[in-house]
Amino acid sequence: MDLIGTILWPLKWAVELLLVAFHWLFSNLGMGYNDGLTWVLSIVGLVLVVRAALIPIFVRQIKSQRKMLEVAPQLKKIQDKYKGKKDQFSREAMSRETMELYKRTGTNPLASCLPLLLQMPIFFALFSVLNDAQRSNAGVGPLNQALATSFGNANLFGVAPLHDTFAQQWALWTGGSDFNLSVMIIAATMVVLMTASQFITQLQIVSKNMSPETKASPMFRQQKIMLYLLPLVFAFSGVAFPLGVMFYWLTSNIWTMAQQFLVIRNMPTPGSEAAKAREERLARKGKLIATDGDIIVVEEPKKPAQRQQPVGKNRAKKQTGPKK
Repeated sequence: MDLIGTILWPLKWAVELLLVAFHWLFSNLGMGYNDGLTWVLSIVGLVLVVRAALIPIFVRQIKSQRKMLEVAPQLKKIQDKYKGKKDQFSREAMSRETMELYKRTGTNPLASCLPLLLQMPIFFALFSVLNDAQRSNAGVGPLNQALATSFGNANLFGVAPLHDTFAQQWALWTGGSDFNLSVMIIAATMVVLMTASQFITQLQIVSKNMSPETKASPMFRQQKIMLYLLPLVFAFSGVAFPLGVMFYWLTSNIWTMAQQFLVIRNMPTPGSEAAKAREERLARKGKLIATDGDIIVVEEPKKPAQRQQPVGKNRAKKQTGPKK
């Protein structure tokens, strides 16, 4: 077993355990053991559990990126200070001041990339397990040969095999052979949904969650390119994905879109349109945001209670004249 296989082995074992556990659950709830819908729901459950487990890593990544944005103006001052100076002394001085800035502010440029690197093996394991299963290949653990065969032969709604792709059926159609129209319709619909969800996710970032300084930088131009490039990648590559793998990608994309929406709404980039919208929402609710990011509840002063007129025996008696 190579190095990559050794790293992925425990991850693939855990992924297979979740997939088999969801399949066992839905089968015992009365769904067909070999039905495509049973396996599709198992894939959806698997993706939701894995993405939920990665939330702490995602939050840490967002916080690290936020710290880097906060020190970006100071970092630019250091870079401008030594701009055009290529001697050894200037390079060492710039490096020293940069490291002092990171140490003083508690930031680390690698901290925002590390969570993403930690997630990549998990996603590779997910894709590898599903890609092998749709070929009826047994996994490294709980996904034995019987279950792999059931997955590979499963048909969605009884008409669309999970191992089929849009490209395969297109080749049969253009070649004049019998083809499965149901697979093409389902696959085309999923490609559209995958592309749309990816586009909306990137659009949220570009349109709402970037500060004016970032929009004036080359990074913004790169983000705008990615806004149109990534959906195109899904559109062209999606036609070659088996239906089972496409359900994984679609579920993951929808999770990312919803997660990004919540992050932009509740943890927006300082100075962005999303941050201003959040401040306005909090102001309408009687809350303020302090400089350290904490939310302060501002209570309206209570009106003093009006003194009530004494009643009953304490009321002033009416004069009725001298008593005889």
